[in-house]
Amino acid sequence: MKPPSLDTVEQAIGAELLRATYSYAEREAILYALGVGAPAYWLAPDELKFVHELQPDFQVLPTFAVIFAKDLHELVLTGNIAGIKFNPMQLVHGEQELRLAKPLPRAAVVDSTVRVADIHDKGSGLLLALEVESRDEAGGLLAQARSSMFIRGLGGFGGDRGATRELSPPERPPDAVIEAATLERQALIYRLSGDANPLHVDPRMAAIGNFEKPILHGLCTLGFSARAILKGLCGNDAHRLVAISARFAHHVFPGETLVTEMWRNDAGEIRFQTKAKERDAVVLSQASAQLRR
Repeated sequence: MKPPSLDTVEQAIGAELLRATYSYAEREAILYALGVGAPAYWLAPDELKFVHELQPDFQVLPTFAVIFAKDLHELVLTGNIAGIKFNPMQLVHGEQELRLAKPLPRAAVVDSTVRVADIHDKGSGLLLALEVESRDEAGGLLAQARSSMFIRGLGGFGGDRGATRELSPPERPPDAVIEAATLERQALIYRLSGDANPLHVDPRMAAIGNFEKPILHGLCTLGFSARAILKGLCGNDAHRLVAISARFAHHVFPGETLVTEMWRNDAGEIRFQTKAKERDAVVLSQASAQLRR
């Protein structure tokens, strides 16, 4: 497809794309937790609280909030966002940011608003930044998210390139390292939480996207990394993680082992990166998290 006109891009910025309502209870939170690899070991006592609703300390993983506006996935698959037309198989998740206003309740009715925050011309493609604000039934803020999606082949329309953020890990050994193996069927489980993009399950669609086989959802990889931070630095207390962001630097194939390296500082900020062990490839970079003290 051809790049959009600059006029189309300028009209799209700021547009409200949708308002979505998502109702969840323990079952949906547990399905998400299974989709991002919990528990790492069968009946692991420190993670049972994420997958068993009868546990007295049952908790919802904080990154569950990234799926609140799951109707957005259906919009992406139409190949038309605010007049910008594209092949969905040429879209990859570039970056993700998430900030929690408070710990997620075990059940809620969530209203989310999605709008186009910005659009940048990266030359080889178009970077589309979407912002999602999610509130509970009482109107209280639950979470704010920002998703940056890179659409290959739509660059060169004459827009601003946007700023480049650099968050390199410290030049010292990490404070914690957590390894977690993904399942070969991991994408099949994760997609049940709402992301039905066939790129992650259909070899024919993956080939259109120039991948040798289906790849794992980027948000699934982020969920694995968030679990690693909880385990490595938070005593598996989900309430301590209040923000997380990362760049999806490389794809992950289901079945690979994810290695998350973490560095903390006195301000409560975590720098981290995640690698696919088998290929020694950094898959999450420019990554940080914020902990509640």
